[in-house]
Amino acid sequence: MNTQFIMDYLSALSMNNNREWYHGNKEDYKKANAEFEELLQALIMEIGKFDSSIIHNNPKDLTFKIVRDTRFSHDKSPYNPSFRAHISSKGKLPVPVGYYLMIKPGGQSFLGGGLFADMFKDATAMVRDYIVQNGREWEKIIHEPEFEKHFTVKGTALKKVPAGYEKEHPQAEYLKFKSWYLEYPLKDEEVGDKEGFPLKAAELFRIMKPFNDYLNRALTGFKMPER
Repeated sequence: MNTQFIMDYLSALSMNNNREWYHGNKEDYKKANAEFEELLQALIMEIGKFDSSIIHNNPKDLTFKIVRDTRFSHDKSPYNPSFRAHISSKGKLPVPVGYYLMIKPGGQSFLGGGLFADMFKDATAMVRDYIVQNGREWEKIIHEPEFEKHFTVKGTALKKVPAGYEKEHPQAEYLKFKSWYLEYPLKDEEVGDKEGFPLKAAELFRIMKPFNDYLNRALTGFKMPER
């Protein structure tokens, strides 16, 4: 597993973000992608030590396309110079929530967890309702010292507490949120450390697991909208 090759390829793609270069270097893409899938397999094995629900995953099923949809974007760059994946009990679907990884050179790589997708109104309502009923557990998880050392809950949020919820609720600030997620930024040299990176990533995912578990309990019964 050569994570530095992944970084080098993505850096080159970022500087040559055009179809001619991409197709002219297709073999390098295939090698970088294979290295990324090898990294994902290593992560699955490490995460599986504390979360067996993800062991069955095939790395190929967890990744996102590098090709961009530019139809409605001012940026017409054809490729997203990053490798991304989501590891959960149901693969890369946003629910149930799991462990997210983005490798993007230039200090833009990060580990993530939680609910990123705020377009699912039913999911947002389910989490808000669960926080209302289980506020103490929420506070215990997000203020656990090891968690606080590494993570701060983020998310798109309303300016006011939404209708139907108490403005004075102890977790009112979090009831404004439409999504609840975590991001841990990674330095390029951390990602390039092929021996240490999978272990570091898995340890951070272990720390975020209670947060993910809480959200997944809140999202019990959620069904992805049909296309």
